[in-house]
Amino acid sequence: MSTEGIELDALAVFSHPDDAELTVAGTLLKLKSLGYRTGVLDMTRGEMGTRGTVEQRAREAQEAARIMNLDVRLNLVQPDGHVHVTEEARSALVRVIRAHSPKVIFTSHWDDPHPDHAATARIVREASRLASMRRYDEEAGQRAVPVPVVAHAVYSRHVVPSFIVDISDFVEGKLNAIKAHASQFYNPESREPETRISQQGFLDQLEARWRYFGSLIGTRAGEPFYVREALNVEDPIALLSRPMNIYS
Repeated sequence: MSTEGIELDALAVFSHPDDAELTVAGTLLKLKSLGYRTGVLDMTRGEMGTRGTVEQRAREAQEAARIMNLDVRLNLVQPDGHVHVTEEARSALVRVIRAHSPKVIFTSHWDDPHPDHAATARIVREASRLASMRRYDEEAGQRAVPVPVVAHAVYSRHVVPSFIVDISDFVEGKLNAIKAHASQFYNPESREPETRISQQGFLDQLEARWRYFGSLIGTRAGEPFYVREALNVEDPIALLSRPMNIYS
């Protein structure tokens, strides 16, 4: 099935084939349940990963896409471990943004300790702006699109989230999407080298993190985001009167 020309409401752009699942799968599942069109763009094929092959990881990414019911899953084929803010990376992402015109892009935070993640955040911000400039990359023959809102998934405990999405009803789906990347996570029968994320308790740690952020808004689980720009709130009463736990 061709995904060319499908307009998206939300596009998650992350460095490696399991990053979107680990950070924003709950939000993507929730958006899909609300009728929005969603997609994921992996910057690399994860070829530098300690476990799994490129071919395995591609199959796992497609299975995760099925679980999340994505409209689009793409790969920009940037070099894993060497993601940098280059003209080639920016223009490649601009072409994806113009092809699918997402209203919102979810990506990593620029303060992420993984250099690929930090670089991806910068590429997303720059490409999002460049996609709106009519004369940028004219040779591709695409039309300029409005600048999408960029929301950064919060990783560092030093970053205060701008908002938290309640994913209480989507924890099981998020876990299933993560587990679709079977080569990367705990498997007692695996003979591949152990990594931090393949340790037995890693997914339990993740769940505790989702529950912590959920507790900040009075829900069972949440995914945190940071936006640099001020948010335009249409109805502050509707926003601020929603049930939540606030501690002074």
